Amino acid sequence: MKIGIIGSGHIGGTLTRRWRELGHDVTVANSRGPGSLAGLAAETGATAGTVADAARAELVVLAVPLRVVPGLPAADLAGRVVIDADNYYPSRDGRIAEIEAGTTSSRWTAEHLPGAQLVKVFNTIQSGHLLSLGRPPGGQGRIALPVAADDATAKRLVMGLVDELGFDPVDSGGLDDSWRQEPGTPVYGTDRDAAGVLAGLAAASR
Repeated sequence: MKIGIIGSGHIGGTLTRRWRELGHDVTVANSRGPGSLAGLAAETGATAGTVADAARAELVVLAVPLRVVPGLPAADLAGRVVIDADNYYPSRDGRIAEIEAGTTSSRWTAEHLPGAQLVKVFNTIQSGHLLSLGRPPGGQGRIALPVAADDATAKRLVMGLVDELGFDPVDSGGLDDSWRQEPGTPVYGTDRDAAGVLAGLAAASR
C-alpha cells in the first residue's frame, strides 16, 4: 500500500520502520519539514515528504499531538482511511472542552476531518513493543490491539494491517466506544492478549 504517516516520533517512526520492512510504500512527514527526516528516510527507504504529501496516500496515519489536528489538511484527508494513533493528554494538548465534556478524542478528530474514514488503533501500545513484539498468527503471547471505527470496510482494512504487523486486532466498536481504549483504561499500555483486551474493554469505566 501507499501509506502516509503524519508524525515521526515514537509511534510514527516505528510504523515507518515496520511498514517499510513489510514492503509498503511509506511517505513520512512532520511539522519540521522533509529535511528533518533525512536520517529516517535513509534508514528505512521511506520518502520524506510534506504533511500534504503524506495526506494524499491511500491510507494515512495520524501520530501527532492532538492539539495540531485542527490544522491538518482536511480536504486532502477527505475520503481516505485515516488511522488515529493519537491520545488526549491535557498537560500537553491543553484542555479541549468537547473532550472534557465526554466526546471521545477520536470523535473530536473525526469532526475536524469531515469525510475521512477514521480508525482508532496503535494508541494503547508502547512504541518499543510495537517495534519488536509482533508475533506470527497463533503465536504464544501475541499482543492484541483494540480497533475502533464507524466504517466497517475501513475497520477490516486496518485490522488486516494490524495482523500483518504481528498483533491480534480486536474489534472495539465505533468511535463513540473508543473511550474504552483511551489513557487510564485497563487496556492502555498493558500488552494483553485478545481475551484480555476484550475483558479490559468490558471493564472500562468513566
